[in-house]
Amino acid sequence: MEFAGLGSLSLDQLRVLVTIADSGSFSAAGRALGRAQSAISQAVATLEEHQGVTLFDREGYRPRLTDVGKVLVDQARLVLASAARFEAVAANSRRGVEPELAIAIDPLVPTAPLIESMRALGSEFPELAVTFSTEGLGGSLRRLRAGSAALAICLLLPAVPDDIVAYPLLRIRLMAVVAPHHALARLARPATRADLEQHVQLVLSDPASPSGENYGLVSARLWRFVDVGRRLDFLLAGFGWCRMPEHIVAASIAASRLLPLEIADDPAPPDALTIYAAHRRDQVLGLAGRWLLDTLQSRLAAG
Repeated sequence: MEFAGLGSLSLDQLRVLVTIADSGSFSAAGRALGRAQSAISQAVATLEEHQGVTLFDREGYRPRLTDVGKVLVDQARLVLASAARFEAVAANSRRGVEPELAIAIDPLVPTAPLIESMRALGSEFPELAVTFSTEGLGGSLRRLRAGSAALAICLLLPAVPDDIVAYPLLRIRLMAVVAPHHALARLARPATRADLEQHVQLVLSDPASPSGENYGLVSARLWRFVDVGRRLDFLLAGFGWCRMPEHIVAASIAASRLLPLEIADDPAPPDALTIYAAHRRDQVLGLAGRWLLDTLQSRLAAG
């Protein structure tokens, strides 16, 4: 016997199969779908014939799914859900929603302000595929320029590049800190450049250009990190000193696991750093990207 296979399979047949399984009988499925019971029976018989399987044991008062029927009902649910997503993505595309939104985040960006906006994005665009990645320093800008990210939440130092459109979101303050058992913590006075030069400075670097532009370097000995969390581990262990975003070290300072380090004639800019939402000037954000940008701006302005 030859079976028709996938070419004869229809979403309607799968919908009938799932409805019978959920409602418990052919007649109940007919009522749920607004069809005669005979039409439901015929749909199941056709499906069984074309696939060469028996889906229901019909010997009892009510038809019961066979073992293969139980497995295929689960598969039918997956196919129907995928088809619904297919239609939703197509419908969203017709109204200007991008099929995927790729977002790149710099390591110094605080997470808390993003959480609720990302949650709201999922509610507003439930079928939107979101790619979310945390990049090393400078990685978000590279992703924008390469076209692998549509929106970046990032630092832009020393200035916003000409090919990038950037919207200020919030500002973060950097603090010089050191572990309480480090030699610099025992100075009992502001540290001078000569003091700092003797000790390791833990530096967050761009992995693609570790010897590129640097800001606030003082020590002659530099340990370079891509991951801000790993740098924090070495900082807490007393391997050196560094400047860290206040939101990252606040809890450690409160617990006396880190101490603020006062620096005499500190060459680092005293102003807080600006975190931007950015996209390429030659690539307009889609509806979802624009919605997320507006939501971030509104939430952070209100906060």
